[in-house]
Amino acid sequence: MTTKMNTHFITRRRFVQISALLAAAALPACGKPAPHAALPAGSKILALGDSLTAGYGADAAAAYPAVLAGFSGWQVINGGVSGNTSAQALARLPQLLKQQPQLVLVSIGGNDFLRKVPEAETRSNIRQILQQIKAAGVPAVLVAVPYFTTGALFGRLSEHPMYEELAAESSVPLFKGAWAEVLGDKKLKSDQIHANAQGYRVFAEKMWAFLKQQGFAR
Repeated sequence: MTTKMNTHFITRRRFVQISALLAAAALPACGKPAPHAALPAGSKILALGDSLTAGYGADAAAAYPAVLAGFSGWQVINGGVSGNTSAQALARLPQLLKQQPQLVLVSIGGNDFLRKVPEAETRSNIRQILQQIKAAGVPAVLVAVPYFTTGALFGRLSEHPMYEELAAESSVPLFKGAWAEVLGDKKLKSDQIHANAQGYRVFAEKMWAFLKQQGFAR
């Protein structure tokens, strides 16, 4: 009888110890803080980019910055200019930063690919964009942009690998996959290289989910 009781006690004690260890191991994952602070309603967000940011192919109210503003309650500044290359976006950035945004979303490079700008130039321009934002003390999100390969003829778009490299180098979050998905679906496009209103909404929804994951929103 005593032996059985001791065995039961030891087994129960062992179970409690293992449970405590498992709970302790789970705490860092569950309690891990978000990488960024949440931005309250009314915060200024700058969306820097080209025609995909400007919302070409849809009404201004359907552009992704406007849709994102509706989700978030933020004041999202549409800094997209159709036809802009990374060099032109870089040149505009200092003036845009005077509006003191609390987050900058950088989606640029598509026109560089279409105009066959040397990759080294595009890479350098985007690097400088991220450096200027960082120097202003503002967090940034880099958006991966597709470039057109033979796969694009069959609706399979690839994002240029330099975005992964630049994001890692600059220690900024990389939002990837969304433009490739939207522009690879003919139902979401207004023409070969631009989204329609539905496409911009899909992009904004995915961006909003990503920003919440990063801690910028709740």
